[in-house]
Amino acid sequence: MAKKLYVGGLSYNTTEATLKETFSQAGTVESAAIITDKFSGRSKGFGFVEMSSDEEAKKAIEMFNDKDIDGRNVIVNEARPMEARPRTGGFDRGGRRGGFGGKRQDRR
Repeated sequence: MAKKLYVGGLSYNTTEATLKETFSQAGTVESAAIITDKFSGRSKGFGFVEMSSDEEAKKAIEMFNDKDIDGRNVIVNEARPMEARPRTGGFDRGGRRGGFGGKRQDRR
């Protein structure tokens, strides 16, 4: 079964191809993805690599955790499941929009 690894502290210049090539030294890489900002398209400095087996994942962690990739020491560990986050922004369901608390009177 494939094991997903978190790779943090990446250089903004690191590409998915670089990740795949680097981690292939530890075994078969099923996928490699760098997380990018949805507005600017710029790397957020972390990504995920999916190794084909648990043994290869352990080997990759041993080989690359706190090691240099593209001029940056990266953190490599087993990826945790994504946690549910509450929705933010917009109006609340009650229809209230907030405001400034009332009319301000001129003081002379």
